[in-house]
Amino acid sequence: MIEVKKASHCAYKIRYHMVFSIKYRRKLLQDKDRINYIKFICSEIGERYHFDFDAIGTDGDHVHVFVGAAPRYSPSRIVQIIKSITAREFFKKFPEVKKQLWGGEFWSDGGYVGTVGDGVMADIIRNYVETQGTPEEKEAYKQMNLLDFE
Repeated sequence: MIEVKKASHCAYKIRYHMVFSIKYRRKLLQDKDRINYIKFICSEIGERYHFDFDAIGTDGDHVHVFVGAAPRYSPSRIVQIIKSITAREFFKKFPEVKKQLWGGEFWSDGGYVGTVGDGVMADIIRNYVETQGTPEEKEAYKQMNLLDFE
């Protein structure tokens, strides 16, 4: 169940399912260290912007996030914040990736954003995000919980 959050002048219960693809659909997120680092960056973004990352899943060439944010942030602004900060920090940690992406951009333009209601739908989306990946990819890097940075 999604809980009601409070901001300075409002109460809200907003969640989004977002999907971001890596440029050229490169399968750059199959390594456990890289996946954990994306999750770590998102947890840092969450602290800074007061976003609630409920789940993060990857399928190797794209990332699903289930995130909540205050109504002061539009969905497009949330996407911009997540994509820009994760790309910049990912390139700092893994500079060799930049060579695989000719234009120097980590994420493809665009993506998917859907709002998620309370109750069963939220549980379905959370489960879907957490179980991303083919059986082979799951075996290779085992889906991890958001804060499991081994």
